[in-house]
Amino acid sequence: MSRNHRDIDAIVRKWPFEPGVVSARLIQASDGREVLQMRIEMGVLQMETRHRPDGARPGGADTYLDYLHQNPCNNDEEFLLDEDQCLEIDREFLQYYHRRICWLALRRFDRVIADADHTLALMDFVASHSPDQEWTLSHEQYRPFVLFHRTQAAALAALEESGPEAAIEVVTSGVEQIRGAFSAIDAEEQFEEDPLIAQLVKLREWIRTEHRLGRTLSEQLAEAVASEKYELAAKLRDEIARRERTQRS
Repeated sequence: MSRNHRDIDAIVRKWPFEPGVVSARLIQASDGREVLQMRIEMGVLQMETRHRPDGARPGGADTYLDYLHQNPCNNDEEFLLDEDQCLEIDREFLQYYHRRICWLALRRFDRVIADADHTLALMDFVASHSPDQEWTLSHEQYRPFVLFHRTQAAALAALEESGPEAAIEVVTSGVEQIRGAFSAIDAEEQFEEDPLIAQLVKLREWIRTEHRLGRTLSEQLAEAVASEKYELAAKLRDEIARRERTQRS
């Protein structure tokens, strides 16, 4: 065995694995760059914080999705992914999943959103250029899960930056996006019973209770429209528009 060989015994002893817990940390590598680590049962995963988590540059591009987009032929409606391309896409999906859950554990909500958006864009590319419906579904079934992570992160970021009402609106919008994802794969009956939706509803009600907030303006507007109270609805729309102008100024 080479004298230069180094095991990671000291690392894993000092950082014990906890079943059911995403244990993540940011550290400085030997060259000074920041890297993200996740403790797994039999070791440690180390990921780059920008672009591809493994640091690879497929064809010189930042990500494999970028590489695919760089070839105009790949964006043609008739283009279908081949077996090797499917494998590379699956690798990128998995890498971004690992990093996304680490960012969520570290409450780096902007990074969660960015990585979720990349995964959703990758799913869109798959849906447009998949070689068969079964492979498409193998990815689309996870769209609600990715949207769940994105909604969590966006809501908690909004709570910190803009307040509880904005956070509740983010959760409500996210729930509707997830509803659409279930509908797209003909699984509407699973939506109401899905535990991810239950968690988002619980988050929304926690925000409402914690900050002693009643119905938001958008919720009041939806109720007014449903009840055909159009004069009240008009006033609520004006108030929402006024608030939006104030926030932009």
